[in-house]
Amino acid sequence: MNIGVLGAGQLGRMLALAGYPLANRFTFLDTTGHPSAGIGDVMIDTDRRHLDTFLEKVDLVTYEFEHLPVSLVQAIEEVKPVYPSSEAIRVCQNRAEEKALLDRLGIPTPAYRLVESAAELEAAARELGTPVVAKSVTEGYDGKGQAVLKDPAEAEAAWRAINHPRLIVEAFVDFVREVSIIAVRGRDGQVVFYPMAENQHVDGILRYSVAPLPDLDASVQQTADGYIRALLDELDYVGVLTLELFQARDGSLLANEMAPRVHNSGHWSMDGAVTSQFENHLRAIQGLPLGDTAARMPTCMVNVIGREGVPSEILAIADAHLHRYDKRERPGRKLAHVNLLAPSHAELLDKVRACAALLPDAPAPHFSFE
Repeated sequence: MNIGVLGAGQLGRMLALAGYPLANRFTFLDTTGHPSAGIGDVMIDTDRRHLDTFLEKVDLVTYEFEHLPVSLVQAIEEVKPVYPSSEAIRVCQNRAEEKALLDRLGIPTPAYRLVESAAELEAAARELGTPVVAKSVTEGYDGKGQAVLKDPAEAEAAWRAINHPRLIVEAFVDFVREVSIIAVRGRDGQVVFYPMAENQHVDGILRYSVAPLPDLDASVQQTADGYIRALLDELDYVGVLTLELFQARDGSLLANEMAPRVHNSGHWSMDGAVTSQFENHLRAIQGLPLGDTAARMPTCMVNVIGREGVPSEILAIADAHLHRYDKRERPGRKLAHVNLLAPSHAELLDKVRACAALLPDAPAPHFSFE
């Protein structure tokens, strides 16, 4: 089967690598002019002049990047099956729509307000109590389009810095850790869940993900499973969906945001789970049975950001798996990731610290269960 992928970055690259054993072929449609997949058939189309040619080549379409014109995805749906659907993109790329969906399904979120001016931003900051985080309603990711206000008086500067006509303002949460739940829904409605991961971000960019968690109560996993299943069913979703959450001190979960695609916090599954998120996404969209999501052993994904280490040194760590994206170094750019596996979380943390020491500018890892 020839699978069309909207976007041509490292997520598309990893989808292709997972799909070749299934005899899949891949055609990427890059709308940015800067593809980096380095694999498959890449078509650059910044003005939709090659869309018909792309669609003639493929049997169905998926995407590795949700910041796409909804009209483009809807146009493709008129011609070929698209999984997940354009409705998933429409909701997930607009934080106001996303929050409305979470509210409707009874999934708790941090307190928030929608604002359309600097004055409204200041009022929201006073009402919610600082600090608050302000985010553009659309187009922001990896920390872009965001600002933290420690005082309502900072509203004017934050409004100018974000430079977007509508913002969502969220109260800070007294959380123990940031976690994510990844689930997969097949075309027949079958749903499988991956073990929850704990995530460490720096400057809005994910640096470490650990799964499974040694101190996670089964009821917390079940709660997260219930939240994401509600989203999957409501959207009649097909493929991998990710929900990022905050775990509060009382164990409760508050939804932060969702992503309608394979996700950075699920990269640990490439080596640490029986079936990776990438293979399961491909199984789902093709109508194949979904694979086992169980963890083989404690695993940590380490993102390589900005500058790469020496591969031979990283691979000298026992049970280390380096996945490079063949991208040029640049501050803040995701260049690769390392999956580390160990029979115990104590041994795993030792490996993570050893790996971090080999990476330029890598922050010190810290997890709530240490």
